[in-house]
Amino acid sequence: MLVGLSLGGNIAQEVVRRAPGRVHALVVADATCNTADMDVTPDHGEQTYRGTGRLAGKKAVITGGDSGIGRAVAIAFARGGADVLITNLEAEKDDGQETMSWVTQTGQRGLAVPVDLREEQQCRALVDRAVQEFGQIDIRLPDAPGTAGSTGSVANSSTG
Repeated sequence: MLVGLSLGGNIAQEVVRRAPGRVHALVVADATCNTADMDVTPDHGEQTYRGTGRLAGKKAVITGGDSGIGRAVAIAFARGGADVLITNLEAEKDDGQETMSWVTQTGQRGLAVPVDLREEQQCRALVDRAVQEFGQIDIRLPDAPGTAGSTGSVANSSTG
């Protein structure tokens, strides 16, 4: 069984406990959940997901791609053939670099950009950087907290 959840870490751990041997992939998203603090390490697809090539030549920007669902999507997109730019906070730079190591192992281009997406100017600079690096943006996934529709976020930026 493949399970994709947007739950807190404690609930996700309970799913694994109640379905031993039946849960093959578990994706956890919770701004307050730290992967290192979990009893069961989430599977972001690092060892399990095999890409299909359906995203060959595409360029993706994933906010919050350093961990959780964002990391899982970054890995999946890269294995699908897309070049991937992720964002992370400066304090999460190591997580971003870990995600990039998985992305670049696929042979795709990857870039982790520390940015504060609450600042419109930084959002515009991010879009400019993505276009400069990749030439275009085909896929935009707002996964960082507050980026799905907040004013000033990359999700609402008209740049690019």
